[in-house]
Amino acid sequence: MSFKNYPMVSRVVYGRGSFNQLPEIVESKRVNTKAPFIYLVDEVFKGNSWLTSRIPLSYNDEIIYISANEEPKTSQVDELVEQIILSHQDKPSGIIGIGGGTLLDLSKAVSIMLTNEGEAKDYQGWDLVKNPAVYHVGIPTISGTGAEVSRTTVLTGPEKKLGINSDYTPFDQVILDPDLTKDVPKQQWFYTGMDCYIHCIESLQGTYLNAFSKSYGEKALELCKNVFLDTSFSEEEKQEQLMMASWHGGMSIAYSQVGVAHAMSYGLSFLLGVKHGVGNCIVFDHLEEFYPEGVALFKEMKQLNNIQLPKNICANLTDEEYDIMIKVALSLKPLWENALGKKWDQIMTPKKLKSLYQLM
Repeated sequence: MSFKNYPMVSRVVYGRGSFNQLPEIVESKRVNTKAPFIYLVDEVFKGNSWLTSRIPLSYNDEIIYISANEEPKTSQVDELVEQIILSHQDKPSGIIGIGGGTLLDLSKAVSIMLTNEGEAKDYQGWDLVKNPAVYHVGIPTISGTGAEVSRTTVLTGPEKKLGINSDYTPFDQVILDPDLTKDVPKQQWFYTGMDCYIHCIESLQGTYLNAFSKSYGEKALELCKNVFLDTSFSEEEKQEQLMMASWHGGMSIAYSQVGVAHAMSYGLSFLLGVKHGVGNCIVFDHLEEFYPEGVALFKEMKQLNNIQLPKNICANLTDEEYDIMIKVALSLKPLWENALGKKWDQIMTPKKLKSLYQLM
C-alpha cells in the first residue's frame, strides 16, 4: 500500500502584530532588485492605511487590489499572470496574498501559473502541476476557509469548479495575525467560520477518516463550538480561536476529504455565483439526512448569532440549469465517496440531488 506524502506549510508565524514582521520575512527571499514582490490584496483594504502602510514596497514591488465579491476564476488567474509578466522584466521574487479565501486561492494559483505553461483550467484536478511555484506567502484577514494551510486552490473554470490540488500549492510562509480579522462584518464572519465547522463535520463523519484527520478535526470542532456557542469568550479570544480552528480544519482535510455540503455548494457557485461560505450554509441547512447532529448544532449556532440565510435561490431555475449544477456536483467523486462510501452513486442519483437543490 502506498501512502500519500503530503507537504505542509513550511514556515508559519503567529501572534497579534506579527504582520509587522512581513518586511524582514520577505526581503530575505528577494531574487534581485528587478524581481518584484507582488502583493494581491483584497480591495476592501484600499485606502486603509492601518494595513496598507505596513506593506513593504521596494524597487519594482507592486500592490494589485482585487475584489473578493466573486469566487476566483481560472480566467482571472490567467489575466493576473499575463498582467504581471507584461509589467515586469523578471519573474517575481514572490506572490503575497492578503485577504480571505478568495485572495489566498488566487495567490496560490498565480504563483503556480507563473512557472507552468498553459492556462489555469488545465491544472484543475489532482497532481497535474509539474513545476514548483514561485515563493508565495499567505496572510489571512478572515478565518474559516483553511485556504492558508490547504494544498488546493479552488477555482471556477469554464466547465467546472475544482481546485488545483498539488504538492506545489501550499504556501511557503503563512502569517497568522488575529488583529487582521478585527473588522470582519458579522454575516461574513459567520459564513466563513461555518466553512470551517462544516469541514470538521464532513471530515469527522467521512469514510476516509483516520487518526491524522480526526485529531485536527476534533480540535477545530471544539474551537468552533467555543466561538459560535459560548458567550463567555471575549472578541479577541474568539478571533484567536477561530484563526486556529481554520488552521486545524484545513489540516483535517489533508488526509481526508469534505463531503455532501461542499460538493453541492460547488454546484451553486458554478451556476449562480454563490460565495463559498454562504453556499455551504444554505446547503448544510438541509442535510439532516446525512449529518443529523451536525445540522442540529448548526441551526443552534445560526439562531444564537441571529443569522438569516438567503432563501429560494433555486426557485426559478430551469431543468437545464439544475442539470448544470448536478453535473458539477457529481463530478467531485472523492467528496461523495468520503461522504457516502464506494457505492455513493447508487445513493446520490441525479434525481436525488435535484430534489435536495429544490429545497433551496
